[in-house]
Parts: sequence; structure tokens; C-alpha cells
Amino acid sequence: MSADQRLSSSEPGAPTGDHYSYALYADPAMADRFDAMRFSGPIGTLLAETQDRVIAEFLGAVAGRRILDVGTGTGRAALGLARRGAEATGIDASAEMLRVARARSDASGTPVTFALGDAHHLGYADRSFWAAVSLRVLMHTPDWRVCLSELCRVAEDRVVFDYPAARSAAALQAVGRRALAAVGRPVEAYRVLRTRDVRDTLSACGFQIERTHRQFVLPITFHKMIGSRDVTAVVERVLAQVGLLRLLGSPVTVVAVRCGRL
Repeated sequence: MSADQRLSSSEPGAPTGDHYSYALYADPAMADRFDAMRFSGPIGTLLAETQDRVIAEFLGAVAGRRILDVGTGTGRAALGLARRGAEATGIDASAEMLRVARARSDASGTPVTFALGDAHHLGYADRSFWAAVSLRVLMHTPDWRVCLSELCRVAEDRVVFDYPAARSAAALQAVGRRALAAVGRPVEAYRVLRTRDVRDTLSACGFQIERTHRQFVLPITFHKMIGSRDVTAVVERVLAQVGLLRLLGSPVTVVAVRCGRL
């Protein structure tokens, strides 16, 4: 299924489910405002720039390589990879998010193949991509271990993904959101992950962590509330100098490679 094909959540085989990660992102209004919610303002721009930089550092030269972006959303990572010469494919469970991604691809003239699909059941053969990328996805999926296993299965060389750390300020926010979800509030009740659990799941799939990047000690919502890149830079630099970034930094972005590649 290419970028110029219409996608509909009612078509045969379309992902469905009651979990908020399906229902919330199926909303056309959410898809239309998603980038503004996540990546607008000084801190949103910083997040987008950091994400692009870390992906570039972790993947290196990608020209001519097949790369799968799982949970592509509005296509930000897939489009960035394609601009660097990768043969990029982006899949998502939301036809509405893919509608926005396709429009961005068309508007920029950047070729990306977009397809409707579920991160729990990737419709590709083993090792059919050089690398698989999945950002801001495992924290929301019903079964993150299955999704991570699928990333490893379709990747020949490496996987890049991120998660909010269980030992971080994000864990407190996650508890609050889950409480709100329990009383019926429409929030993203995301999970936090333990590094040990991530490492064990990767090991079971024949992968090992090569590098990690931790972004903030303080919650992203705090930095967005302050709304100053300069303040964020100073505060986070001080916290990093005293060792808190290494201990409590989140989100954690990981590049893992097949065992024997290190």
C-alpha cells in the first residue's frame, strides 16, 4: 500500500481495538492537531530536533537502506529518514494519522510508503528491513513486549525505540494519568518501563543494547509549562553535571543490534 492510496479504518484487515491507543488516534481531530500538540513551541521544537539528531546518530548512513517506522503517526521519523536517502516505510494503526502523514509526504515531495498495520503483528517477513524504528509507541501499546519482539523480528541489523523510564519523574505522571483514566477521563494513560525488562526482552530476541540517550531529568510537561529552551538547557545541564540525568533521565532512546554485531 503506497502513500497515494486512500486508507480507511473500515477497510478489511484494519487494526481495531478498545484500548485508548487505538481509539484516541482514530479521531480525525486528534490527527490534525497532533504535531501542534507534540512539537510546537520552543520545547516541542527541541523535542523534534533532538529526536531527529538521535535517530541520525544511532542509524548512521541510511541512503539506500530499507527502514520501517512502526507507529509512524504523522510520518515525522519516516519522512526524516527518506530525506536522508532511506527507502522508508511507515505503518500505523490509525488511518487518520496516516492521512496526515501522506499529505505531508505529498506536500514535501518526499517519497515514503505508508501502510495501515498493527505494531503487534507486522505484516513483513523476518529481517526484511535493515532497521526498524518505533518512537513514542511502546509506552502506549497494549503489549509492549510483543511489539518490541516484532521490531526485532523484521530488522536485519538494528532497532531504535524509546520509552519513559520507570525510575524517572515520568513515572509519577504516569500514575496520575492512569488514575484519571480509571475514572473515565480521556487521557493517554501510558506506561513506564524498567531498563532491565527492556534488556531481557531484547536478549530473548537475539538483540543487545549498543547505546542509549536520556533526554530530561524533569518532566517534559514542566519544561513545556516554562516554555524556554534557555531555561531548560541550564536546568538540565546542572542536573546532568551532578549525575541525575544518567540515573533518572527520560525518555530513554535505545539503539539495539543483533547479538554478534557489537
